[in-house]
Amino acid sequence: MTLALIAGQGGLPPFLTKALLERGEVPVICEIEQFPSDVKGELPRIGFRLETLGTFLKILKETGVTRICMAGAMRRPGVDVTLIDTATMPLVPRVQAALTKGDDGTLRVFIEIFEEAGFEVIGAADIVPEILPRPGVIIGSLPAGIEADMTAAEAALAEMGASDQGQALVVRMGQVIAREDTRGTDAMLADLAPDIPQTRLSDDPFELAGDLLDSVADWLSGPAAEAKQQEARAEGGILFKAPKPGQELRVDMPLIGLKTAMGAAEAGLKGIVIQAGGVMLLNPEGVTQVLQGQGMFLWVRTPGETA
Repeated sequence: MTLALIAGQGGLPPFLTKALLERGEVPVICEIEQFPSDVKGELPRIGFRLETLGTFLKILKETGVTRICMAGAMRRPGVDVTLIDTATMPLVPRVQAALTKGDDGTLRVFIEIFEEAGFEVIGAADIVPEILPRPGVIIGSLPAGIEADMTAAEAALAEMGASDQGQALVVRMGQVIAREDTRGTDAMLADLAPDIPQTRLSDDPFELAGDLLDSVADWLSGPAAEAKQQEARAEGGILFKAPKPGQELRVDMPLIGLKTAMGAAEAGLKGIVIQAGGVMLLNPEGVTQVLQGQGMFLWVRTPGETA
């Protein structure tokens, strides 16, 4: 039962690869040629393009792949019609239609194509269930008035979900002050932060295995401390991240990690709220140190829960 990891960018594909290797399972790393992943090391790899999707599916079959996991940030590649091969031609109308949809709609079409080809599509949390944190206030304590913020955040997310746009927003005093766009959560937070140099640590577990806590400690004495001394445009706000209503979580479950925690701190936020069972937590040790070091909170909230 060979697993193909269709690896996008960011720290999630390296994390899943490390977890699989530790239990003796070697995944086949599949990457869109225009956007190579951050997975490193000598591993079986298959590069592909949308123009050769049909051939890619045949190669997976020949390799013995039975399961597919799509993980990491994925951008929409440009399509060169001159590169479409014979095996892909029957899929062209569906791929064209998919690329006109929002992210969730696009991914659903590709799931259908994979399943019709005989593959089982699984999610990152199926591989590493502990990536879903337990419900409750994990770090810090909740501020007064957070119920109004949660009411506003849930209403705004439902509105965003109706148009298949974004999974995160920043709310303050019951008002939404920023919404995630196609650039992602980290870009939204960077827009809100003071204009200071942004120090970013990798979410790659291979790189962070030995010096994560020392690196975070250095960061806490640098950009984060400087951010606290400047006026952040989102000072006192809360990052809220959750799946859009009806979102296909096998291939597009939201995630926060070290970069998100640092971005929230640099933007002057009070804390982070994520939906229980619907948002993954990567590098919990680093996230904990960042949030505790800045006096922030992390609430893994069940939908509709009050403080």
